[in-house]
Amino acid sequence: MKARDGLNLFVIMIVGFMSTAGYSQAVKVPPYFTVDPSLSDSLKEIVKSVGLDSSFNVGSDGMEKISLTVIDLMTKKPLLGGVNYGEFIYPASVYKIYVAMEVLKEISNGDYYLTTPYIVKFPNAVDMTRQIPWDPRPVLQVGDTVTIGYLLDLMITRSDNSAANCLIDVATRDSINATIDGYGWYGSEVTRKYLSREYEDPGYKNIRGTNTCALHAADFMYRIYSNQLVNPWVSMRLKDLLGMQLDTTKIAGGLPHNTMFYHKTGWWSTWTNDVGIVDNGKIKYIISCFTPVSEPESDPMLEKLSRKVFELMARKYAR
Repeated sequence: MKARDGLNLFVIMIVGFMSTAGYSQAVKVPPYFTVDPSLSDSLKEIVKSVGLDSSFNVGSDGMEKISLTVIDLMTKKPLLGGVNYGEFIYPASVYKIYVAMEVLKEISNGDYYLTTPYIVKFPNAVDMTRQIPWDPRPVLQVGDTVTIGYLLDLMITRSDNSAANCLIDVATRDSINATIDGYGWYGSEVTRKYLSREYEDPGYKNIRGTNTCALHAADFMYRIYSNQLVNPWVSMRLKDLLGMQLDTTKIAGGLPHNTMFYHKTGWWSTWTNDVGIVDNGKIKYIISCFTPVSEPESDPMLEKLSRKVFELMARKYAR
């Protein structure tokens, strides 16, 4: 693994504080999208119809709202609509996409390879059971020797937390966040591993939680769709992994069976999220949805929301 210099943690923490303190008002839609008020109005009605139009109590973080973005990919200049799309929220396992981006970027730069061996170290091996029970791959253990490519696959397709912790060490948080900022996704950042604070690295034990918003995650997916996330190789590699996502609940549950959904889900405590590219050969759009609602309650709501958004797009482009 290549050693690298870290950024000054004080600078990271100050920038992070500024981002979480006020970026819900400062988030800007990139110029390559056209904001479609009619799409936003339709999405507001859908959000209301499924019961996600309220503010939800998430405990110590107070009251939070859904953050939703949809990008219509069927027009020459993509159309964007949403509900609270600049609202920052805890992404749970969705932020593994940012980790994967940086790892693949560094592989593309020649820092290491998909086949580079990696030894799992304490305290990164945190999963006691598999996130997807029927996936046959064993839970990672301290001392296991695997490859960077294997860790990437586990982290995205099974949402493996141990693999994510290992890859955060490989990529480093300062490099991940530098790439995030390079795309103008200010306020979105990776601050934590998936483990107890007592086992965090020095300087990260008391750091704020990770945040992102629906607009940034949707723009991330658009860059994958258009082969502009770092470069075409990184974009296609990550899209391939997202297409093998094993969680078929949430947004995926509301899509027709013959529709590809290149996506990443995330859930923990009072947050349930799903972000991806919908493509059935005729209809193409990106949907990015973050909810401050626990998984058992939100899954059927997200399935219903997904079905309604798909029907909205299908009516729009009915032939």
